[in-house]
Amino acid sequence: MFKETLAKYYDEGNYNCAETMIRAGNEYYELGLHDRDMIAFGGFGGGIQTGNTCGAVLAAVSVLSMKYIEKKAHESQDIRPVTMAFIRKVNEKYGSILCKDIKAQSFDKVARCKFTVENVGEILDSVIAEYEEKKGQ
Repeated sequence: MFKETLAKYYDEGNYNCAETMIRAGNEYYELGLHDRDMIAFGGFGGGIQTGNTCGAVLAAVSVLSMKYIEKKAHESQDIRPVTMAFIRKVNEKYGSILCKDIKAQSFDKVARCKFTVENVGEILDSVIAEYEEKKGQ
């Protein structure tokens, strides 16, 4: 399950929200990223270190990009609808995609952003499953 893969990186690996999402997504969805590639996501944590767009959300969109874009986004029929579905569901859950707003609802002094990572990961996984099912019909 994706939730266990997220926990492996967040709890055991002590990665931030963005690093956790991209590493777990890479492993779970077999994206083929190398360790050095995933280091690029470190600065997205904490809402790009400023409370802006949530790092878990940004990295999840990157998972979608790796999964649904072959070469260029504008050549993909999939990236826009699957990203829109994902962002819509995050907004339904939190009313925002901003770290400062999400953190106010999910942050815990001990668990830190674990609940955000789990929730965003659950949304990502469900959106991919729903999208794949819809595509297969």
